Amino acid sequence: MNSQNFPSDQDKDTPLRDDTRMLGRILGNTVRQQEGAEVFDLIERIRQTSVRFHRDDDLEARHELEGMLKELARENTLNVVRAFSYFSQLSNIAEDEHHVRRSRAHLRAGSAPREGSMAHALNLAAHAGISEAQLKAFFDTAMIRPVLTAHPTEVQRKSILTCQLRIAQLLDERDRVQLTPEEQDDNEEAISREILLLWETRMLRLTKLSVIDEVANGLSFYDYTFLRELPRLYGRLEDMLSVRSTSGEHIDLPSFLRMGSWIGGDRDGNPFVTADILRQALKMQAQTLFNFYLDDISRLASRLSLSSGLVAVSPALQALADSSPHRSAHTEDEPYRRALRGVYARLWATALHFGLQPTGRNPGVAADVYPGAEAFRADLDVIHDSLLQYTSPALAHGKLREIQRAAHVFGFHLASIDVRQNSDVHERTVAELLEAVHPGTAYLAQDEEGRIAILLQELATPRPLASPCVSYSEETSGELAIFRAIAEAQRTYGKCCVQNAIISKTDGVSDMLELAVLLKEVGLLRPHEAALDINIIPLFETIGDLQNAAGIMDRIFSIPAFRAWVSSRDEAQECMLGYSDSNKDGGFLTSGWELYKAEIQLIGVFKKHGVRLRLFHGRGGSVGRGGGPSYQAILAQPGGAVQGQIRLTEQGEVIASKYSNPEVGRRNLEVLAAATLEATLLAHPEAAPRPEYLETMDELSDFAFKAYRNLVYETPGFETYFWESTVISEIANLNIGSRPASRKKSTAIDDLRAIPWVFSWAQSRVMLPGWYGFGAAVKAYVAKHGETGMQRLQAMHSEWSFFATQLANMDMVLAKSDIAIASRYAELVQDEALRNAIFSRIKAEWESTLEVLLSITGQKELTEGNPLLARSIRNRLPYLNPLNHVQVELLHRYREGDSDDRVRRGILLSINGVAAGLRNSG
Repeated sequence: MNSQNFPSDQDKDTPLRDDTRMLGRILGNTVRQQEGAEVFDLIERIRQTSVRFHRDDDLEARHELEGMLKELARENTLNVVRAFSYFSQLSNIAEDEHHVRRSRAHLRAGSAPREGSMAHALNLAAHAGISEAQLKAFFDTAMIRPVLTAHPTEVQRKSILTCQLRIAQLLDERDRVQLTPEEQDDNEEAISREILLLWETRMLRLTKLSVIDEVANGLSFYDYTFLRELPRLYGRLEDMLSVRSTSGEHIDLPSFLRMGSWIGGDRDGNPFVTADILRQALKMQAQTLFNFYLDDISRLASRLSLSSGLVAVSPALQALADSSPHRSAHTEDEPYRRALRGVYARLWATALHFGLQPTGRNPGVAADVYPGAEAFRADLDVIHDSLLQYTSPALAHGKLREIQRAAHVFGFHLASIDVRQNSDVHERTVAELLEAVHPGTAYLAQDEEGRIAILLQELATPRPLASPCVSYSEETSGELAIFRAIAEAQRTYGKCCVQNAIISKTDGVSDMLELAVLLKEVGLLRPHEAALDINIIPLFETIGDLQNAAGIMDRIFSIPAFRAWVSSRDEAQECMLGYSDSNKDGGFLTSGWELYKAEIQLIGVFKKHGVRLRLFHGRGGSVGRGGGPSYQAILAQPGGAVQGQIRLTEQGEVIASKYSNPEVGRRNLEVLAAATLEATLLAHPEAAPRPEYLETMDELSDFAFKAYRNLVYETPGFETYFWESTVISEIANLNIGSRPASRKKSTAIDDLRAIPWVFSWAQSRVMLPGWYGFGAAVKAYVAKHGETGMQRLQAMHSEWSFFATQLANMDMVLAKSDIAIASRYAELVQDEALRNAIFSRIKAEWESTLEVLLSITGQKELTEGNPLLARSIRNRLPYLNPLNHVQVELLHRYREGDSDDRVRRGILLSINGVAAGLRNSG
């Protein structure tokens, strides 16, 4: 395309600025109309003063802001908080739409495929000499699973998300359609209505979120994105590969990219996830899916009106039409329509058989229940093959193709639900079962070798341990009920509905064998057949667990029985790596490095035993919990870690950020596929960093670990500082997740869940878990090695993707932090000496980390190498920072005894708004 027709870098963001101004103007008008000019003027004064304070660290602006907020009347508090929260959210919407706009502009301009796209990945593969046979082998064995998880600090209500989605659609319409002046006015009026609806919609939940509420929230993203965009992604990829193919034949891909979920199956620390909840979650998933199928089949039947008097059909299609219970003289010569109405009737009957309440038009005829999703897919294949053979690929590859792909990807279960439980619970359950059968076993008193011997002996016999004649504890009964529910679900929805059982806090072989015993109890493991119907997955979380992971897997693979079960699972074994607890345990740098080393060690062990390694990355939304851009994270894995198969968690507000907009959602799914292809086919399995880089990382990690542990676990009063300088105590009152913030009734950092730990530091804009200790580590390393030390770090940054990715993530965290705002939260600490001592350390380390990061990367300022992130943060801060200032003032009032409900709700609203503005805070 002629460069004169393509906007310059300076001009290309003009539409974003226009959208942001328009949305801000409409929200401002809404506030003025609903609350009055005085409230609007107050909000504007707060915003402008906050900008001065942030931009110049202006002491006068600070005092002015503090005075203004101290005088803030209670009746205005909620309006101020809500206004800035919605300003921030609308800015996010405009930004997401701008991403879509720029992607489309590049496609229209014929630009080279962008990094993270499948076209870019395939171009790289072609350039590297990857053959069509190698590509086919990759897709035949690939398995990619984003896994949605409920977030204990998730803040967005579904009602709010629905309004936001509608605003995004209206913005998209303005960009894609050439509107007349009248249509443009109508569009802006519609946006105004949605923003008014937002303003008049309650932002907070009245009651605490239940697990079933979390399930319903998670299912929203299937309606928004996954059900339609995943099939479209497959279709585009198949077309792309077909065009590139030398055979000229159409490429049909296996369904390598599917969805997973923890919502309704994650029991670790959540007593509300029971067997009944798991059943209900699976049923809700099926309800969503069958409604989708019925709607699309109905639409397709109304379209495929082909007459047998004009086109021929295959014998199989004719037989399918003839077997349809739907009879009408009006459609006697329309075999495709009759066949599809027969499929519709069978789907309806199947939905009723599952106990669902299908929406849509009752077919009014009796029909056979589908025995499984395979039979449904077979009927769709008959229709597809007949169209392809006797009519036209154009009809076969339209809506029908998308439904076929959906049937392959989602089956009758929608998403595979993982179940997860803590190893301590499993061991207590097994101990009680053993004691009832063999009194005096004293399983819990045995050492690791003694436990392994007992468990292997039990696994060698088909006799069940549990007896209906014995009364077990509530915990043991609940565990057995969960596994029975899984076995029942697999018989109902197919084996894909629950495929994975994860063991939290795995620190020994016995933890995995205990789960095997429980699976044997319900027939999910049949040792004498060497048949395992569910993956046994260890989760290595703490620094110590990560260091022991390879040894544990080496030992368990040496057990013939377990090795035989792995063979029954396609010679593949999954290990989950927990980013959250390792970070809380040892800090950002040490966590990342121990994860990397654990992967290298696991690669060696799995290669030794001839088992395919599949890693499940338990990444959080924030960098402090392993978050950050997925594309760079996957490519930064050590050689051999991504063997065409990967699972990773998608959490909390990150799910809304990535998947509430359909186009953005499809792009994020494509990124996962592209990165996995590149990491598998284009990385050299034997390639490794230079030995001196590994030695350097060991040294840095040791220095950083000591600095982090010294502050967090060894500094007297740090626990008090954390609880008083952040919103951690108030989080417990926000109706956000179904799990408590701590694992025990304690304020100890050890007992605190990793998510609220990171979330609280994000709220106060310290972001401590995402950077603390790095500055001290680099300073110590350079002091030891001199100028050559800094030169080595700079070389590592330019040559080693793992190190570069770690620093890029830290860059993002530091850019979102604000030490001036953090100082205002520090003032919440009552003990002045404690406050000054700890905040001065945090500030000094923040400054030190910033200094060494810029020295290593060669940047003059943060986000210099990421202009999109810089723009995003720049656009958001004017609305985000005031929320922090208001939150500090409200916390002062609340903790000084102001019990007015408007103060409490103002705090909770500000927590909601800051989290939404940061987008990856937990």
